[in-house]
This record gives sequence, structure tokens and C-alpha cells, in this order.
Amino acid sequence: MTMQTNVQTTVQKSVDHSALDDVQGLGLGIFLSGIGIYVLTSAGLITGQTAGVAVILSYLTGWSFGAMFFLINIPFYLLAYRRLGLEFTVKSALSVTLLSVMTELLPLGWTVGPMSQPLAALIFGAATGLGLLALFRHKGSLGGLGVVALLVQDTTGFRAGYVQLIVDAVIFSIGIFLFPGETVLWSLLGALALNMVIAFNHRRDRYVAT
Repeated sequence: MTMQTNVQTTVQKSVDHSALDDVQGLGLGIFLSGIGIYVLTSAGLITGQTAGVAVILSYLTGWSFGAMFFLINIPFYLLAYRRLGLEFTVKSALSVTLLSVMTELLPLGWTVGPMSQPLAALIFGAATGLGLLALFRHKGSLGGLGVVALLVQDTTGFRAGYVQLIVDAVIFSIGIFLFPGETVLWSLLGALALNMVIAFNHRRDRYVAT
């Protein structure tokens, strides 16, 4: 029993995250997510979750994605604090703020040229899915409905990726009435790719960190 306990303790310590680990992990997650969202909006596509709401509202109002995304996330911080703790809330608020700023700055140094919507959707799904995975593994998120998805997974075991798929279905159903059918179709491909990255890789029984 003592040997088993020592082995478990060693394994647990081997995956602890230092402050530097968190900084690079969260930074990478924000960077990848920002690239994905920039490609998405440059191709005129939409997506699900809180980011999707922000994208749709930015198209309809003319406000920037960064401003809409920052404002929409504010109400979710209280839920994150009450159910997931101060550390998660602070990291999520910081990640949302930095992503909002990043999406404003990216166009200043990078112009996305003409790109087919299917390719843009896949780039968005892969880059943003990996970005969110990095954020989740360092106790962060991009706030909003992602907080709800993580809360459901932690309390019921129902995977966060599947929760997001359900929410996405609702958002895309609304999008059908606002955007061309082809745009919605390829946008759905991007959302599916993103959520599959999370569903297949965000497993707490495979990855343990404190």
C-alpha cells in the first residue's frame, strides 16, 4: 500500500503546473484561438458558443468581435467564480480580455487573403480546438458557455465537447435565418472539428494536473 501511494504521489507531482507552465499554456491557447477566430471572421463564417454569439452580433451591428466578445462574457464570471473557483475565474477573465485584444491587433500585422470557406472552417476548428484544449488543461477557458460546458462535465461526467455540440445546434439553427445556407453549412463543419478536438482529447482520466 505504501509503495502504491508513493507511486501515485510521484505521478501526481510529475504533472503539477508551475506559474511558468500556466503562462505559456494559457498564452499558447489564446494565440491559437485568436488565429482560428481571425480566419473564421475573415472568411465570413460563424461559429457556436459565446464566440459564435459575438461573431453574429459583430456582423449585425458593425461592432468588432473583440468588443462584443468581452461584453458578452461579463455575466458568466459570477457563475465561474461560484462554481469553479477564483483561480479559474481570474484565468478565464484574463484569457477573454487578451483574446479580445489579440483579435483587434492581428489585422494590423496579418491580412488573410482569399480562402475557400471549407478550408477556413477546418483551420478555425483545428486551431481554436487546440487553443481551448490548452486553456482547459491550465484551468482556464474563454468564459461564457464554455464555463457551463466544463461545469456540466465536472458534475455529471457528460463531456464538455458534447455539451457544446448541443448549444451549437441551437445557435446554428438561428443562423440559418440570418446567413446564406452555404455559409452556415461550412461554419458547421468548423464547429464540428473544434468540438471533436475537445471531445477526443479533453479527458480528465487521461490528464491530471493540479
